[in-house]
Amino acid sequence: MASTSILLLATLLALASWQSIASDPSPLQDFCVADKHSPVLVNGFACKDPMAVNADDFFKAAMLDKPRDTEKSKVGSNVTLINVMQIPGLNTLGISIARIDYAPLGENPPHTHPRATEILTVLEGTLYVGFVTSNQANRANQLFSKVLNKGDVFVFPEGLIHFQFNPNPHLPAVAIAALSSQNPGAITIANAVFGSKPMISDDVLAKAFQVEKGTIDWLQAQFWENNHY
Repeated sequence: MASTSILLLATLLALASWQSIASDPSPLQDFCVADKHSPVLVNGFACKDPMAVNADDFFKAAMLDKPRDTEKSKVGSNVTLINVMQIPGLNTLGISIARIDYAPLGENPPHTHPRATEILTVLEGTLYVGFVTSNQANRANQLFSKVLNKGDVFVFPEGLIHFQFNPNPHLPAVAIAALSSQNPGAITIANAVFGSKPMISDDVLAKAFQVEKGTIDWLQAQFWENNHY
């Protein structure tokens, strides 16, 4: 019985140690340009033949230099993400970048990146930003927030719910975000909960949010816009 307990403890410690270092795969060569046409299924993309690689595999022209349209967005923001899908040379390098445009009073609503930490720099305007911790005993869903001005930097830890809001009713704002994954992903909370396909049962959501089912039905009937393009 004792040996079984020791084996179980050792296994749990090994899993915990492995999980703590799990991240995007580290490169074992100069580059592994994504071959999006390869039939091989791996965690990421198979490598393109190095002899067929050229400078364009590491380049994307004029993607982040111009403001994106925020007027058509219900949340008043527009995210322009440059990840491995736009630059195949990012494959295995564990990084991507995004430009975020905010209309006056626009926001990038509460969301998470399941595979990346984000570091945000304000280029123009003012942003109110924050993230919420997990339900640890000593910090039960604590909010960490700041008001950022031009040149300020803020970090959102991997996987935690975070947001950005432009409090200025007259002027837009712009930020650049770097993310520690070639494909960070984005789960916008309202979209995922009320706009999933197929929908989550209103019985489940009514109990989870402690409201009437009619409120859930109304929320599920809304158009939940994706501002992460």
